[in-house]
Amino acid sequence: MRTVAHIFQRKGTHNIVISPTATVREALQIMAEKNIGSVIVMEDNEFKGLITERDYARKVILLGKSSQDTTVAEIMSSYMPKISPRHTLEDCMTLMSAHNIRYLPVFENDEFVGVVSINDVVKETILSQQETIEQLQSYIHSTV
Repeated sequence: MRTVAHIFQRKGTHNIVISPTATVREALQIMAEKNIGSVIVMEDNEFKGLITERDYARKVILLGKSSQDTTVAEIMSSYMPKISPRHTLEDCMTLMSAHNIRYLPVFENDEFVGVVSINDVVKETILSQQETIEQLQSYIHSTV
């Protein structure tokens, strides 16, 4: 069974972070430059939350706020289920579906490790299925 640890083995744990005092515009610039949908909010090496494109759309644009005048802390998502590298892909999908979220922060021994996205979970699931298919094909060809 695949776990979050498998995702980090594939993609690494390079984290893109921003301060809670930064502006939403700065966070959006980082997301655009890195082609990502969220940025990790850290303060004094402590995980504070995530700012996502969804946060921007719902908490800035729809409310008529300015991304230049709004801080990351004002709109970030900070109350999210936390997982460990030992959680399975199925655990991740269940939590994401139950909470209608696309990102999960990962902690090991109360230390922040990184974030997994729904995209990471889907990619890892596809890789797992491809490996299973290849193993079955190899088995079938070896018995013929």
